[in-house]
Amino acid sequence: MFRETNLNPRGIRVGDCVIRAISTASGKSWDRVYAELAVHGFKMADMPSSNAVWASYLGSIGFKCSMLPTGYTVRRFAEEYEKGAYILCTGSHVVAVIDGDYLDTWDSGDEVPVYYFYREG
Repeated sequence: MFRETNLNPRGIRVGDCVIRAISTASGKSWDRVYAELAVHGFKMADMPSSNAVWASYLGSIGFKCSMLPTGYTVRRFAEEYEKGAYILCTGSHVVAVIDGDYLDTWDSGDEVPVYYFYREG
């Protein structure tokens, strides 16, 4: 089920979906995730929003990556993955799924994720 959520402290709704999704799924504040991603990007000599940087960052905080078979939407993933915290990645958007709900600033349920991050245990 869709739950409107925006952890951006200024309520901004565009351009920070990576930070919002990681913050939502990890339980860290938006400010902390932003700062940690910036430092991680600096160390990698790349932008914090690049896929390589935030994927590496997620790995450093205990998330693992898995591919999805075709046919999934964000909504279907949320319906089937009823327990746990996940970060879903489409070609142009990132969204958090927690315990069967997808949390975003807009209803991204029809978006098609290609891969996702999760924590074991």
